[in-house]
Amino acid sequence: MKKLIRITTIPLSLDKLLPGQLRFMKDYFEVIAISSEKEYLEKIGEREGVTTHSIEMTRKITPHKDVWAMFKLWLYFLKTKPHIVHTHTPKAGIVGMLAAKLAGVPHRLHTVAGLPLLEAVGKKRKLLDFVEKLTYRCATLVLPNSEGLKKIILDLHFTSPQKIKVLANGSSNGIDTSYFSKAHFSFAQKVALRESLQLLDTDFVFVFVGRLVSDKGINEAVSAFTKLRITYPQAKFLLVGPLESDLDPLDHSTLEAITHCSGILSVGYQSDVRPYLAISDCLVFPSYREGFPNVVMQAGAMELPSIVSDINGCNEIIVPGENGIIVPVKSEQALLEAMELMLSDEALRERLTNKARLMIEERYEQRVVWEALLKEYQMMG
Repeated sequence: MKKLIRITTIPLSLDKLLPGQLRFMKDYFEVIAISSEKEYLEKIGEREGVTTHSIEMTRKITPHKDVWAMFKLWLYFLKTKPHIVHTHTPKAGIVGMLAAKLAGVPHRLHTVAGLPLLEAVGKKRKLLDFVEKLTYRCATLVLPNSEGLKKIILDLHFTSPQKIKVLANGSSNGIDTSYFSKAHFSFAQKVALRESLQLLDTDFVFVFVGRLVSDKGINEAVSAFTKLRITYPQAKFLLVGPLESDLDPLDHSTLEAITHCSGILSVGYQSDVRPYLAISDCLVFPSYREGFPNVVMQAGAMELPSIVSDINGCNEIIVPGENGIIVPVKSEQALLEAMELMLSDEALRERLTNKARLMIEERYEQRVVWEALLKEYQMMG
């Protein structure tokens, strides 16, 4: 069997963004997963039934560590002679694509699931632009996971149209709609979870799932919610995800509100987000930038309408008036108005809810995405 190597900076990306995909591919290739955090990576390897190889990488700009990681990857590629190297996440992209090109790997794919550089300015932006262009130059195929992201990449002249492609309808992994289904949770289970969170039957629950950082729009969402609560005291805001204070910290006022506002419930990182989606009424996801956000697909599969920002990925999954509401990026006022509309207009909410799951099933079922990627691999001989 030909070797396929998949690389992410941290194993969390393999675990949460690509579950099941490596197991599917191992029927056709000898699959090797490379990432940092050896113990965590090995657990994922056991689950997916694939070989793992740990190389330390960081998400921050660390030139010396990055060169060392690239050197170790280059040696590993020379030794294992993979047919395909496929990278995900920015840091794994640059070190993996450079090492693969230097080692003469014939097929080098890089998936783009977002562009953090869009929020950078000045010298940092110039550096990140250079790194992104170099990553794409070393790749033989660039796979943005949304049409919007593809357009941004081409508009920025990072690569040529001949080298870039969106698979299926977008998304890096699709969505397993049999797993993300309300059918897994009984009425009693939902009641028990609501009671543990001290939610009343009359409460309307907005939910956010993801890292609690500024560029996910948490500052605007929390501020809008605190204003909403003045008129609608039955509103609750459930925050499901880890607080990350090092790379992109929240405003002090936001942290104060999360701590002291009785309507905001922050439950931290959860290995299974489905129970929290099952007890919620609407997803709020006002991110500044995304590739193709899994959480919006997950919420839709769990029959939730969504309020999302007008960014690539989000504005492809959500169709206004069909399965959610789209608001301008970084607009607290628009977010407030959308949340108020979702809460107060029962007929609208019911219409959006009824179509939410169907629209995910029709466009983003996981098998469709996997088979599109497999077809791409198989075309490489």
